[in-house]
Amino acid sequence: MKYVTNYLSAALMLGVSTMAVEAEDLVVFQQWSSPAEVAALKVLHEAVSDKGINWIDITIPHDTGSSVSLLNLVIGGQPPNIFSENNTGVYRDLTGMGLGRDLRDAFAESGALEHFSDAVTKAITIDGEIRKMPLGVHIDGMLYYNQEVAAAADIDPNSWSSLEEMYADFEKIRAAGYTPLAVGAQKWQVGYLMHAMMATVAGPEIYNKVYGGEPDPAALASAEVRSVFEWLRKFQQAADEGSVNRDWNMTTNEVISGKALMQIHGDWMKGEWRAAGKEAGTDFGCIPVPGYKAVAVTVDGWGALGGQSPEKDAAQILFAQTVTDAAVNAAFANVKGATPVRDDVPVDGLDACSKRVIALLGDNDRQVNNPSVTVDSDWSNAIWEVAFNYWSDPAMSVDDAVAALEAQYDVILN
Repeated sequence: MKYVTNYLSAALMLGVSTMAVEAEDLVVFQQWSSPAEVAALKVLHEAVSDKGINWIDITIPHDTGSSVSLLNLVIGGQPPNIFSENNTGVYRDLTGMGLGRDLRDAFAESGALEHFSDAVTKAITIDGEIRKMPLGVHIDGMLYYNQEVAAAADIDPNSWSSLEEMYADFEKIRAAGYTPLAVGAQKWQVGYLMHAMMATVAGPEIYNKVYGGEPDPAALASAEVRSVFEWLRKFQQAADEGSVNRDWNMTTNEVISGKALMQIHGDWMKGEWRAAGKEAGTDFGCIPVPGYKAVAVTVDGWGALGGQSPEKDAAQILFAQTVTDAAVNAAFANVKGATPVRDDVPVDGLDACSKRVIALLGDNDRQVNNPSVTVDSDWSNAIWEVAFNYWSDPAMSVDDAVAALEAQYDVILN
C-alpha cells in the first residue's frame, strides 16, 4: 500500500483540474466487490473526496445484470450520476434518452487525452464521442501461475511455445499432486475464456468475424472456431470438481494457495495476488496464453450521465479528471491488478506483469477489443450461453456447439 500512499500524495499536491466545485453529492453505481476491487475503489473514493465530492455508492455485484439495473434506475427516475459500464449498447440507449455525455473536453482540459493509448481511446469512444472515463487496462486471457507449484512440479510455463506444449505437461502436474488449471465454471467466466481463446487460437481475422460489429456467419463453422471449442473441452476435463459456479477470485485463490498451478483469466487476477501479499516475479508469474495469435483487451470504463444540473455537470467533470490523473490512475492500477491507462506513468513503478501487458499492447496487429465494445449484446450473451452449455454438458459435441451458434445467429442477427 506504500505505492498507493505515495501516488495519491503526489496527485493531491499536483491537482488534476483548473476547475473547482462546491461540495457535491454524486451517486456512483458500480459492480466491484472482490477484495482487490474494493481496495481499488477506496483509492478513487479518497481521491475524489479530497476534491470535495461526496461519493454515494450503489453496488451491484458482478454478473447480476448491472446494465439492466442501471437502465431501470434511469427509467424509474433515480438515475446515478456516475456508473461502471463497458457495454456500448447501454451508452447508445442513454443517448437515445437524451442522457449521453461526451467527456472529450474534460480530458483535453486535464491533459489526459494526449496520454491515452490508441487501444484506450478506441475502447472509450462511441459514435465519435468519448463516452467513458478509462480506469485500467486488462488482458482478458493472461495465464497466471504459482512459481512455488511450478518448481515443485518441475514445470517452467515460460518454456511453453504452444497450447499443445502446455497441455502435454498437465499429466506431470497432476502426478505432482496439483490441479493443472483452475477454472471458475460460471457462465460469464466461461464466456470470457471463450473469447480469450478465440483471440489466442483464431487470431484477429476470425475473432473480428465472430465478435465484430457485423458478425460473419461463415466464420462460425471455421476450423479455428472448432479448435476453440476443442480446447474448451480439454480445459473442462482438466478442471477440479470444485470449479462449478466458483467465483473468479476464489478460483484465483486456488492458485495462490498452491492447490493449482495456474489460471487463465483477466489479469485483474493480479489484484488478488497483491492483496494476499504476493509479488510478481517472486511468488507468481504471468504470461500470455502460449502460442497466442492475439490478445483480447478490456478497458475498465465508467460513464457520466448527461442531462444533469450545472453543479452535477461540474462535479462529474472533476470526478472524471481526478480518476484519470496520472498519479491517481497509477495508484488505482497498482491495487486493482490493472495496467495504467496513461502512457506517462513511470515504468519503473510498474511490476513485471504490467510491464508485460504494456509490451503486448505495443503490438497493434495482435490485439483485439473485448466483445462488450464491439458486438450486439444479445449476440455476445448468446455466445456465452452456447459456450457455457457446451462446457456444462460433456455429451455436447463440437458439431452441436457450432450448430447452436449458427441457430442463435439466425434468430438474433439474420
